[in-house]
Amino acid sequence: MDLDLSGRCFLVTGASKGLGFATARALVDEGANVVVSSSSEDNTAAAVAALGDNARGLAADLTDPGTPRRLIDYAREQFGRLDGLFVSHGGPPAGVASELDDDTLRRGLEIAAIAPIRIAREVAAELGEGGSIVVLTSTSGAQPLTGLASSNVARPATQGFVKDLANEIGSRGVRINALLPGTFETERALELAAKNPAAREKSINAAALRRVGDPAELGAVAAFLLSPKASYVTGAAWTVDGGRRAGM
Repeated sequence: MDLDLSGRCFLVTGASKGLGFATARALVDEGANVVVSSSSEDNTAAAVAALGDNARGLAADLTDPGTPRRLIDYAREQFGRLDGLFVSHGGPPAGVASELDDDTLRRGLEIAAIAPIRIAREVAAELGEGGSIVVLTSTSGAQPLTGLASSNVARPATQGFVKDLANEIGSRGVRINALLPGTFETERALELAAKNPAAREKSINAAALRRVGDPAELGAVAAFLLSPKASYVTGAAWTVDGGRRAGM
């Protein structure tokens, strides 16, 4: 399917690796231009090199309040336009609810709620009709995950914001959706698996497809949601988890 993305420009944060990079790859393969960002200059440069001529990169810390404006201005400087945003970011620290102290809670909210909400809000204000945003959250936004208390707190907050903002910007023809990934073969997933291999095995066995996802599979869904082909889709949370969630 041609997603009608040729010539459009998207910001992709957390894009040097994992699901962010997979989404940037899917967008570029559909003919879009991308500005990729991560907190590491070296990793950002490597991502740009791998993506080719349709990519530019700007290293930036998503938790820095000045980052959204820097990225918006850079995209317009490089490609002359801005059509959308994919928000990926680092995951909040693992831990159980009884040990969720104030500092850990604040850090988790900063990473998984405040920073993505900030950039989504600021980019939404810049987009015209046909603009689209996808915010990566987690299945913990719909169903709490054992040992990820910080995520269980932050993700529903982000998804509540996505729904609220969708209602505000829809009249301008701008869309926003949340994307809830399950277990994918990323560095983050491997890091969590090393700490709790039994939880990873349980997650795989709970999935209807009985396997871990390929990041490209999520990238394809993200590219579709960002595209004009999904023009009547907004304010929704889309689960891509191989059928792991107990509910629909």
